Amino acid sequence: MTTFIDRARIDVRGGNGGDGAVAWRREKYVPKGGPAGGDGGDGGDVILEVDEGLSTLLDFRYRHEHHAQPGERGGSKDMYGKRGRDTVLRVPAGTMVYDDADGRLLADLRRHGQRFVVARGGQGGRGNMHFATPTDRAPRRFEHGRPGQERLVRLELKLLADVGLVGFPNVGKSSFIARVSAARPKIADYPFTTLVPNLGVVHLSGERSFVLADVPGLIAGAHAGAGLGHRFLRHLERTRALVHLLEISPVPGRTPLRDYLALRREIELYDREMAGRAEIVALNKLDLPATRQRLPALQRLFGRRGIRLYPISAATGQGLPQVLEAAFAAVVRARRSEREPGERQKRDPDN
Repeated sequence: MTTFIDRARIDVRGGNGGDGAVAWRREKYVPKGGPAGGDGGDGGDVILEVDEGLSTLLDFRYRHEHHAQPGERGGSKDMYGKRGRDTVLRVPAGTMVYDDADGRLLADLRRHGQRFVVARGGQGGRGNMHFATPTDRAPRRFEHGRPGQERLVRLELKLLADVGLVGFPNVGKSSFIARVSAARPKIADYPFTTLVPNLGVVHLSGERSFVLADVPGLIAGAHAGAGLGHRFLRHLERTRALVHLLEISPVPGRTPLRDYLALRREIELYDREMAGRAEIVALNKLDLPATRQRLPALQRLFGRRGIRLYPISAATGQGLPQVLEAAFAAVVRARRSEREPGERQKRDPDN
């Protein structure tokens, strides 16, 4: 199993530019010669490139320094030095690039093949052929190459998913995503089975699909660092809808409504905008007699708050199609609302 790494700090440096050359023409039939020192080559760039085949920043866990090749020195006979090779670093889609010094967001890399030059190479220096003048026909002047750009950057991975699956530990999230997609997370009957986020593609009829993210179980205080879920809350930031998975817990004092309100509270404290996204609330483990017995009362209780409670069983698949259709509809509405401001602007640029 690949280790999931979603944060990294790396030192990147573009290649130094090559120095210009001091040289003279020595051809047999050019008696007076002249300056012929070429320019140095530019240094290579350090480039980040999105590779959709990657899902973690593991490649940067042990190697923190990444330098591009310097440019070559200029040559004689007006020959320019060779440009340094670029260093291309592959990163997964959803990688955010921050300047570690001031925290500025430098790039948000989402699309396969998208590139960002994170450290530019230095410019090559000019050779002495550029400095000849009527009063100085044999200049010995040249320029040194400029140093490449150097910076410390912070990489943070935020999963690109349409729908986020949230819930307390051991409510059946791993079983849910395994049932509705090809994802195969570890499934066991103890808390915090899920230690890393899981992504799965959900396929519906008519060639419709969306990406579902299952994050480690949240607990009270997650927004402030409690449990495991706090580290992965940011992976829900790009989602367009949330599926709350609830259960009738054997733990005293816990009820589905209290769990739902606690999850809402943690998400709101972490990101108020995220808390305003579309929600689908599902009660899992319908295959258990206790769940079926209490279902009508719970549906009335949630209904009084204007919330539809979807009864499901991740173990048997009962009720899952309705939840997936509701999630897809929420994603479509969100996508439409995201496009509308831009469309209005194109129609009426003055507004």
